[in-house]
Amino acid sequence: MSALLRSMPVQRDARIDLLRGIAILVVMLLHFSLTYRLTQSPLAVWLTPQFVRALIINGNYGVTIFFAISGFLITSNSLRRAGTLAQIDMRKFYVYRFARIMPTLLLALLAIILFSCLGLPSFADSVHGKPLPASYFVLALVSVLTFWHNVLMQSVGYFNYCLNIYWSLSVEEVFYLALPLAAVLTRRTSMFVALCLALVVAGPVYRAMHADNELFFMYGYVACFDAIALGCLAALLRNRFDLSPLTNRVATIVGVITLTATYFIGIDGHEVFGFSAIALSTSILLVSSPALPRADWSSSRVLQPLNWLGRHSYELYLFHIIVLALMRDLVSRDSLGYAIKLPWLALFIALSAGVAGVISRLFSEPANQALRQYLSTASPMPATQE
Repeated sequence: MSALLRSMPVQRDARIDLLRGIAILVVMLLHFSLTYRLTQSPLAVWLTPQFVRALIINGNYGVTIFFAISGFLITSNSLRRAGTLAQIDMRKFYVYRFARIMPTLLLALLAIILFSCLGLPSFADSVHGKPLPASYFVLALVSVLTFWHNVLMQSVGYFNYCLNIYWSLSVEEVFYLALPLAAVLTRRTSMFVALCLALVVAGPVYRAMHADNELFFMYGYVACFDAIALGCLAALLRNRFDLSPLTNRVATIVGVITLTATYFIGIDGHEVFGFSAIALSTSILLVSSPALPRADWSSSRVLQPLNWLGRHSYELYLFHIIVLALMRDLVSRDSLGYAIKLPWLALFIALSAGVAGVISRLFSEPANQALRQYLSTASPMPATQE
């Protein structure tokens, strides 16, 4: 039976993969544009500068989409494995998170250390162009591995081109370190729901208190926990209620409209509730996903490239910035011609996807499965989308 469970294919939700694909794509566009200025490219002529700026500058909303999806998946998978949140097997929960997160993260950090030792500029620490002592690099690595890199950034600022994007992993993993404890201590689902609702309220309050500092209103724990909590609530709602096909369709339309509108309205001037609206819209789309994922429009052939990006979003998240840093050190912004920017963008996406695909196939998934089997004392559970 154990061998059968391990061999069972993952029943992936196409809508989750699509949302993840969109999220990682806008994050990659943001990072590329911060380096090479897509607003000063042919793209701005074809799509208008205003549209391109809105599409790119609001890329941090992609991280909020990730947070909501993560809350939804971690809660859904916990309910599937344990029956109720209060019965979570804490050891297995932490083993599964460690096996999924740590091997690939360590590989990415080793790559960053290697390129840093080779003296490549984009892998060195500096603030406003001034180099920082080597001790900062060591501290930054430790902060990424122990999930407080966002706190370090709040005290130092933006100081490492590659490592700084891993702030969101710190937020996510601190929430997951606390989730099993919260579920067991609250014991009743109603108390867990109350805790999630408290976080949903606390997020906008915290962002309002720090609306003038993006290192706090975007990267703080409390500033982001509301999105993950909304994802958790969406999973509980979907687990308890079966929505009719008509309700699913209406909710999907509402979710798509509100998500798109909120994204293009933008972050600037909407620091307090914009992230909440993105997370809520994402959660609506998660709740309204059909019971048979392959029957959803999200799995259509034309959307398969985005679905692929979504399936490899973790590897893309970790390694796209390394690819971009190498390209940045090879060709600077000033030396990249106007007409070359879009081919350079296409190359960046293709290289990042290639690296992510190879790492996922040859390293991430094998390491994930091997560690789960080695560290888990109980019989392995069927594979799940994570």
